[in-house]
Amino acid sequence: MAHTTPLVPALGGNDTIMRKVTMVLFGSLLVGMSAQVSVPMFPVPMTLQTLAISLIGLTYGARLAGITLMVYLAQGAIGFPVFAGGGAGAVYLMGPTGGFLVGFAAMAWLTGLLVERGLNGGFLRLFGAALIPALLLFVPGVLWLWTITPLDMNGAIAAGAVPFILGAFVKAAVAALIVTGAWAAFKSRLN
Repeated sequence: MAHTTPLVPALGGNDTIMRKVTMVLFGSLLVGMSAQVSVPMFPVPMTLQTLAISLIGLTYGARLAGITLMVYLAQGAIGFPVFAGGGAGAVYLMGPTGGFLVGFAAMAWLTGLLVERGLNGGFLRLFGAALIPALLLFVPGVLWLWTITPLDMNGAIAAGAVPFILGAFVKAAVAALIVTGAWAAFKSRLN
């Protein structure tokens, strides 16, 4: 049976503003740290950010996940070194990875929305909830890359999507496994 409540709200506890602020700050820190685990590739590095974003979306729900990623982007824009390779500043959002960065907030929100709409019961549903937004992230990422670089559309796809597609499947599977395990542990504590 599918759960329509994401994991973190299902855990219960006080649904206070302080708890939400703490979750947002923890999530933005997680994404910032995952950006530092990077394989340098040009013009788009391979990082663990999308794994962290999937986990946030799968566990926080749409609104809180989207806000978390907007806070992450704001932190980077004002100068915190949270982007890949310690990058920071608003100008970084205008570089080759800008479409992916802005797309992160939509990815987190959509992942959370899919969970809230029923893709939250078992590995396959969670995998779908993580994979669909991860694949859709290539749309703004590749379009932005095509727009601001001398690459044609085929070059932008070759540089901004093809090397990352297998990773999207693997990261979605890892996120789904982690959250499936967390749900199982939560349920066993209830029994």
